[in-house]
Amino acid sequence: MKGYVFHGPGRSAWEDIPDPDLKEPTDAVVRVDAVTICGTDLHILKGDVPEVRPGTVLGHEAVGEIVEVGTDVRTVRPGDRVLVSCITACGRCRYCREGVYGQCLGGGGWILGHLIDGTQAEYVRVPYADLSVHPLPGAVTDQDAVLLADIFPTAYEVGVLNGSVRPGDTVVVVGAGPIGLAAVATARLFAPERIIAVDLAGARLEAARKLGADAVADARETPEQLVADLTGGLGADVVIEAVGVPETFEMCTRMVRPGGHVANVGVHGKPATLHLEDLWIKNVTITTGLVDTRSTPTLLRMAASGRLPTAQLVTHTFPLERMEEAYGVFAGAADTGALKVVLGGPRREVVAPRTV
Repeated sequence: MKGYVFHGPGRSAWEDIPDPDLKEPTDAVVRVDAVTICGTDLHILKGDVPEVRPGTVLGHEAVGEIVEVGTDVRTVRPGDRVLVSCITACGRCRYCREGVYGQCLGGGGWILGHLIDGTQAEYVRVPYADLSVHPLPGAVTDQDAVLLADIFPTAYEVGVLNGSVRPGDTVVVVGAGPIGLAAVATARLFAPERIIAVDLAGARLEAARKLGADAVADARETPEQLVADLTGGLGADVVIEAVGVPETFEMCTRMVRPGGHVANVGVHGKPATLHLEDLWIKNVTITTGLVDTRSTPTLLRMAASGRLPTAQLVTHTFPLERMEEAYGVFAGAADTGALKVVLGGPRREVVAPRTV
């Protein structure tokens, strides 16, 4: 089969690799029908994630069909159409029992495309299949469902829920890439007074408006002042960092009000300064986190009922064999306008939800 293989910083290729086999009785092998590229994959290619060894197949998001399961798998069987989660969960360790699957101690967590071969291939082995794949309702297309493998649960859990967004809040989302846009969309579920999106790219700010942002700001034009003006000088109740560079994290801490929340979602490859000389007195809560995907079943139900604007985030589609071209388009988003790229076959027929 073919897969997209990391060969070290700046080197990768779509090439022939061995088919995956079952290694444990809790494994499943999935034929990949749709896959996408994440900003974290770009970090890996830059060398920002040294745990990824050369020779690893990248990718941690997919939709596909079960082709083989181990003897201990109970919840899915060959022929089932499933979402492959970006997080693998053993279901037995202390963290899994608490629903904190991202910190799994039993060989799970973020392992696909990180510690083991991932989803950007024609087939993928998924450990602990009972908790790590989700059967898909017919009302959700492959193209829409693949966005629920990572970006929507990440934005919702690590951004909106960790940030404790409440009705009437002022929410600022710094970074209007796919994660930031999903944060805008899911923050709206909590009826904030206003959502402000901050980015450098005009096209992404326009996308944020379409997804529900009430105001937008160019990151080069003192967005802190806009936030102050809109809040009577108080600052934002919740600021979500969705970029992952020191400058944006420090900007977030300047925009939050006393008693507010800064929810860091971005993947940081360099140290950021924590200005405790200013923050120690402000009762500010700062959260970090890796997604647990415990919200995925809820988000799937919402997508099936048309409550999540997943389709608006997909700007480019490719067949799997054009993986290298897709990476170029996604990495060059400033020029291509790419938000999410989806690779795979033709869209499946959608089964309309029944009405009573």
